[in-house]
Amino acid sequence: MTFLEFLALSAAGGTAGAINAIAGGGTLLTFPVLLMCGTPPVLANATSTVGLVIGTAGSIVGFRGHLKAIRTRLLQFIPICLVGAAVGSWLLTRTSDDQFSKLIPFLVLFATVLFFLQGFLRRSQPKEAGHSNALWFSIALQLPVAIYGAFFGAGIGILMLASFGFMGMTNIHEMNTLKNVLGSLINVIAALWFIAVGMVNWPQALALTAGALVGYYLGARCSQRIAPQRVRNLITLIGLVISVLMFWKQFG
Repeated sequence: MTFLEFLALSAAGGTAGAINAIAGGGTLLTFPVLLMCGTPPVLANATSTVGLVIGTAGSIVGFRGHLKAIRTRLLQFIPICLVGAAVGSWLLTRTSDDQFSKLIPFLVLFATVLFFLQGFLRRSQPKEAGHSNALWFSIALQLPVAIYGAFFGAGIGILMLASFGFMGMTNIHEMNTLKNVLGSLINVIAALWFIAVGMVNWPQALALTAGALVGYYLGARCSQRIAPQRVRNLITLIGLVISVLMFWKQFG
C-alpha cells in the first residue's frame, strides 16, 4: 500500500465514520475507494467492515449520555441482531452479492421515505393501536436488516432509524444511540467471521480504522449539537443521496 493510498483510505474512513454516526451509509464511500485501490469486491467488502468496526466505539462514547434511556430497547433487539449478523456473514462467504445488490437501492429508498413520513404515520395511528404490535414488527424487521448489514451494510442505519420511528421512538439522539450500538454489534460479528476465514486486507483495514475513530466520534458529537429537526432533514438527505448513488451504480 502506497502512502497516497493510506491517505485516501484514512480520509475515506474518517468521512465514513462521521456519516455512520449520524445516519449510516459510510460503506458507500469506503467500498469504492478500496476498489479503486485494486482490492477485489468481496475482499473490499470484508475489509471495509473490519476497518470501520473499531471506530464504532467512538460514536458510542459520543452518545454515552443516552445509553441509560435505551437500555430496555437494547435487551429487546440484541438477540435478533446477533442471529441476523451471523447469517449475513455466512452468506457473504458462500454466495455472490450480484443478485442481492440489485435490491439495495430499493431498500434504502423505501427506508428513507418511511423515515421521512414516520411522523405522519404516527399521527394517523389510533392512540390505542397496538404499540406492542409495532414493537414486535420492528424487532422482526431487525432480522433481515441485520442479515443485510453483515452482508453489505450500506444504508443499514437508515433502515434501523425507520424501524425505530415506526415503533414510536421520537428522540432522534436516542434513536441514533440505539442504531450505533446495534450496528456495532452486527459489524463485530461480521468482522470476527471475516477475520476467521482470512478475508481481510489488514494494512487497508488499519488505514480505514485510523480515520474512522476520529470520524465516528466527531460525527456523534456534532449531531447532538444540531436541532433534532435538522438532524432528521440531514438523515433524509443522506438516504436520498445513498439511493441515487446505488441506482446509478446498478442501472447507470
